[in-house]
Amino acid sequence: MALRSLLEYARKAIRVAVQVHRDKASGMLEFELKELENFFMLLLLGSLVGIPSPPAAVAVELLPHLEDELRLMLARADFAQDPLGALMGMLEID
Repeated sequence: MALRSLLEYARKAIRVAVQVHRDKASGMLEFELKELENFFMLLLLGSLVGIPSPPAAVAVELLPHLEDELRLMLARADFAQDPLGALMGMLEID
């Protein structure tokens, strides 16, 4: 009986370890995807921060694929100008 409960405990521990590794791996992949999207956006719109940009024709062709990133970048730029105002807007304080 003790051997059976010990084996069951070992199985549960292995399942937990496998799940933790899966979660960690998927978290790392999500982080890497976000960083690659940021890097890609910086390559296309690098002229805003002083980095030489690619030819205009290439940038214009790729911009439709970056709609969400562009919205996020504009929201961050807006928040950076007036962070207290953005917080008050979220709290709906007049």
